[in-house]
Amino acid sequence: MDHYDPQQTNDYMQPEEDWDRDLLLDPAWEKQQRKTFTAWCNSHLRKAGTQIENIEEDFRDGLKLMLLLEVISGERLAKPERGKMRVHKISNVNKALDFIASKGVKLVSIGAEEIVDGNVKMTLGMIWTIILRFAIQDISVEETSAKEGLLLWCQRKTAPYKNVNIQNFHISWKDGLGFCALIHRHRPELIDYGKLRKDDPLTNLNTAFDVAEKYLDIPKMLDAEDIIGTLRPDEKAIMTYVSCYYHAFSGAQKAETAANRICKVLAVNQENEQLMEDYEKLASDLLEWIRRTIPWLENRAPENTMQAMQQKLEDFRDYRRLHKPPKVQEKCQLEINFNTLQTKLRLSNRPAFMPSEGKMVSDINNAWGGLEQAEKGYEEWLLNEIRRLERLDHLAEKFRQKASIHESWTDGKEAMLQQKDYETATLSEIKALLKKHEAFESDLAAHQDRVEQIAAIAQELNELDYYDSPSVNARCQKICDQWDNLGALTQKRREALERTEKLLETIDQLYLEYAKRAAPFNNWMEGAMEDLQDTFIVHTIEEIQGLTTAHEQFKATLPDADKERQAILGIHNEVSKIVQTYHVNMAGTNPYTTITPQEINGKWEHVRQLVPRRDQALMEEHARQQQNERLRKQFGAQANVIGPWIQTKMEEIGRISIEMHGTLEDQLNHLRQYEKSIVNYKPKIDQLEGDHQQIQEALIFDNKHTNYTMEHIRVGWEQLLTTIARTINEVENQILTRDAKGISQEQMNEFRASFNHFDRDHSGTLGPEEFKACLISLGYDIGNDAQGEAEFARIMSIVDPNRLGVVTFQAFIDFMSRETADTDTADQVMASFKILAGDKNYITVDELRRELPPDQAEYCIARMAPYNGRDAVPGALDYMSFSTALYGESDL
Repeated sequence: MDHYDPQQTNDYMQPEEDWDRDLLLDPAWEKQQRKTFTAWCNSHLRKAGTQIENIEEDFRDGLKLMLLLEVISGERLAKPERGKMRVHKISNVNKALDFIASKGVKLVSIGAEEIVDGNVKMTLGMIWTIILRFAIQDISVEETSAKEGLLLWCQRKTAPYKNVNIQNFHISWKDGLGFCALIHRHRPELIDYGKLRKDDPLTNLNTAFDVAEKYLDIPKMLDAEDIIGTLRPDEKAIMTYVSCYYHAFSGAQKAETAANRICKVLAVNQENEQLMEDYEKLASDLLEWIRRTIPWLENRAPENTMQAMQQKLEDFRDYRRLHKPPKVQEKCQLEINFNTLQTKLRLSNRPAFMPSEGKMVSDINNAWGGLEQAEKGYEEWLLNEIRRLERLDHLAEKFRQKASIHESWTDGKEAMLQQKDYETATLSEIKALLKKHEAFESDLAAHQDRVEQIAAIAQELNELDYYDSPSVNARCQKICDQWDNLGALTQKRREALERTEKLLETIDQLYLEYAKRAAPFNNWMEGAMEDLQDTFIVHTIEEIQGLTTAHEQFKATLPDADKERQAILGIHNEVSKIVQTYHVNMAGTNPYTTITPQEINGKWEHVRQLVPRRDQALMEEHARQQQNERLRKQFGAQANVIGPWIQTKMEEIGRISIEMHGTLEDQLNHLRQYEKSIVNYKPKIDQLEGDHQQIQEALIFDNKHTNYTMEHIRVGWEQLLTTIARTINEVENQILTRDAKGISQEQMNEFRASFNHFDRDHSGTLGPEEFKACLISLGYDIGNDAQGEAEFARIMSIVDPNRLGVVTFQAFIDFMSRETADTDTADQVMASFKILAGDKNYITVDELRRELPPDQAEYCIARMAPYNGRDAVPGALDYMSFSTALYGESDL
C-alpha cells in the first residue's frame, strides 16, 4: 500500500512542485491525463454549447480557456481579444491566468507563452491547477479538505464493501470495484454488485464508466485498458474522474436533504391541520350528542301506568350502561388531543390552536356539566314517579275494595226503606218494624266511617293526579248521593214508624237484642275480612314487624270474638226455643235484622280461613325485606371500600404528577402502572353496578349502611379515569417538549421544584401572582412599574393563550424551553430553499413536483397558491412568498 508524504501533498495549489521538478511525464500518464482532462473540460464547456478536441491546440487562443473559467466559476472575465495575432492570444491566456491567480492559486513556471505555443505539459499542468481549485479544493470531510477530504469520502462510502480497499488514487482503483461500489452505494438500482468479480477488472471498469455516463451524466474520462495496462495509473486522472462522482452524489444528497427538510415541515403542518379537523369534528359530534340528550333527560311527561314508568327507567339504565360510557371516553380523548395539538404547535413555533366559537374545552365541560345535572334530576324524577304510581295503584285498589263492600251492603237498602209494610202490620209487627229500623240505623252509623274513608281515598287520588280519577269520582259521587238518600229515607221511615208506635206494644226483645249484637259483630267480621285482605306496602324490616305485631294482636282477640259469636247464636237459639215453646206466630225471620246465624257462621269461617293466608303473606314480605336488607349491606360494604379507594388513587396520582423522583420516563411508567391497576379495578365497579341495579329493581330507596350512592361512585370513577389519562398525556407532552428543546433532567427537576414551591394549594397550576413570583425567583426582572407589567402581560399571553387565569406546568416548561432553547428550524428550512432555488432565488412549481413526494408537493403548492408570482416570475415562489406560505406573515 502506497503512502503519501505530507510535505508533498498538503498544498495542491502549488503545481510547480509536481511540474517543474521533472518536466518529463510517463507516456501512459500523459495519455490518461489528455483523455481525462479533455473529457472534464468538455463536461463544463458543453453548458456553453462548445467543446475541445485537442487540449493543447484548442486552448492556445485563450478564448475557450476563458469560457471554461466563466462556466465553472459562474463569474464574468474581462472581455477577450478577438484578434488572430500571437499578442491577442497571449493577452487572452494572461487574462485567464490572472483570474486563476485571483482565486488564491500561485502559478509557478506556467506562462501564457507556453500555452500559446501548445506546450502539452504546461497545458496539462494548468488544467490540473484549475481542476484542483474548482473541483477538489472545496471538498471537505471532517476537517480534511482537497485530496485528503476526497480520499476520506471515498473510504467512507466504500467501507461496507469487503472487497474494496481505497488507500490512494492509483492502484486502489485498478480492479474497478471502487467505482462500482461508489455507484452502488448511492444508486443501487443501477448496478448488480453481487455479480461483479475482483478478477475481472475490465468488465468492472467498463460497467462503472458506462453506467456513470448513461445515468449520472459523468463522461468517460478514462480507458479501462489504459488503467489495467499501467502499473500505476495516473493519480491526477483518477482524482479528476472521482471528483465528478463526489459532485454528482453530494449535489443530489444536498437536494435530497433540502427536500426532506421541506417535506418534514409540510408533514408537520398536514398532521397539525388534520388534528385540528379531528378536534372540531369530535367536539361538534360530542356537543350535538349532548344537545340531543339533554331534552330527553329534561322531559318530565308522566306516564299513567307503572309498566310505562318501568320502561322509562330501563331506558335510562341502558343510557347509563351503553350510551354514556363511550361519550365519556370521547370527552377524555378530546382533551388529550387538544393538549397534544397545542404542544406540537408550540414545538413548531406556530400560533396556539383556537377552536371554533362554542367548541373550547371549557364549553364542552360546561355542556357536560349541564348533561350530568339533567341526568341527576331525571333519575330523581323517575324514582319519585314510580313511588307515586305505586301509591296510586295501592290507593285505587283499596278504593275499589271498600266501594265494592259498601255497594254490596247498600244493595236493596233503598227499596227496604221505601216499603209500606207498617200500614197493614199488627202492633207487634209495627213494634218489630220499629226495632228493625233502629237496628238498621245502628248499622248505618257503623258504615259512616267506611263512606268517609271512600271519600278520603278518592280525594287523595285526585290530589295525586290519578289517571282514572273521573271514574273514581263518578263512583264516589254515586256512593255519597246514595248515602245521603239512605239517610233521608231512614229519617222518613222512622217518623212513620213513630207515628204508629203508640198503636204497637208488643215487640220481641230477643230479636232486638240479637239484632243489636249481631249487627256490630257482623260489621266487625266484615272489617276483619277487609283488614285481612288489605294489601300492604313496606320498605323496611321494622315496618313489616309492625304489621306482624298488629296481626298477632288481632289473632289474640279471636277467642273473645268467638265467645261473642256463640252468645249471638245463643240469642237466636233462645228465640227459636221461645217460638217453639210458646208457638209464637212469627214469619220465620228476625224482624229486626237480616243477619242470619248462617251468615254469621259463614263469615266467621271465612275470617278463620283468611288468618293463615295473612300469616303467609306477612312471612313472605318479611323474607323479602330481609333480602332487601342483605342487598343494602352488600352494596354498602362494597361502596365503603370503592369510594375511599378512588379518593386514595386520585391523591396518589396528584402526588406522582408533582414529585421529582426519577426521570419523566420513570413518572410515565409509574403512572401507566397506576392506569393498569385502575383499569383492572373496573370489574369491581361493574359488580357494584350490578348490586345497584338489584337494589333499584327491588325498589329500595335508602341505605343506612353507607353514605356513598352509585352516582357518587360513577362520578368519582369517571374523574379518576379522566385524571390518570390527562396526567399521562401531560407527562408525555413534557417528554416531547424536553426532547424537542434539549432540556436536561436537571433543568426539568429545577423547573419542577420552582413550580411546586409556589404551588401552595397543590392544585397543579399557578395563579398569575404565584407565576410572577416563580419567574422572579428564576432571575426574571419583572418590576411593578408599567414596563414590568407589560412584560408580564406578554409572558401570560404565551403561557395562558385561552385566558383561563392559571398556568399549567406544561405551559411553564414550554415557556422556559422557548426562552432557553436554540430554535433554528425555520433557518434550516429556508437554507434548504436556497439550495433548491440556486442562484435564481425562486422555485418553480415543476421543481417542487420534481424534488418533493407527490402528496407533499401538491399540499405545498396549494398552500403557496396565493403567493405564486407575487415578487418573482409567474408560477414561481420567491424566498419571501415561500416563507410566508410556510410560517405566516408574523414570522417574516
